[in-house]
Amino acid sequence: MENNIFEQLARRYDTEERMKLAKIITKEVRQELQNSTSKSLIDYGSGTGLISLELSDLVDSMLLIDSSRQMLEVATAKISRRGITNSKVLYSDFTERTPDLQADIVLMSLVLLHIPDTKKILQELYNILNKDGKLLIIDFDKHDKVSHPKVHNGFSHKELKKRLSEVGFRSTEIKTFHYGNSIFMNQDASMFISSSIK
Repeated sequence: MENNIFEQLARRYDTEERMKLAKIITKEVRQELQNSTSKSLIDYGSGTGLISLELSDLVDSMLLIDSSRQMLEVATAKISRRGITNSKVLYSDFTERTPDLQADIVLMSLVLLHIPDTKKILQELYNILNKDGKLLIIDFDKHDKVSHPKVHNGFSHKELKKRLSEVGFRSTEIKTFHYGNSIFMNQDASMFISSSIK
């Protein structure tokens, strides 16, 4: 994944719009993390930790993984500033090599649309989940007006479910939970949350 764009964005990534959207996503994910206090969570493509660091109180341990060192520097500063003791960061890009990790929950928020080979990344995430583990994906619903050479134009629930079941997940629930103005490549768009069990 070409990262330099995220490296350049890192210092000014937490804009008001992104923070507003992150709040909406965090609220939705919180419901999925009830009764997870003994569980480990990996936030894949965590960026600056806008979402996962707001959820660190709900899990036992959290690992923020990103392929942008700059983003992780911002996240590390937040962790230390807020005195969060159960969260660490790891620089890694699973599209190149997946480290030997295990987790009960993997969260991937607005990341899948940036990954060309979605099936391969879903397989990698399936492999690091413990038995009965949960994969949470937040992303945009398919959008005909979005066209970009490096970004998927969202996902249809049916296609995504099919892909998740092909890599081995035994059940997936997907629902659209938010519609916003100019949130996807300056287009009005809706976001879904997908929850899959290994």
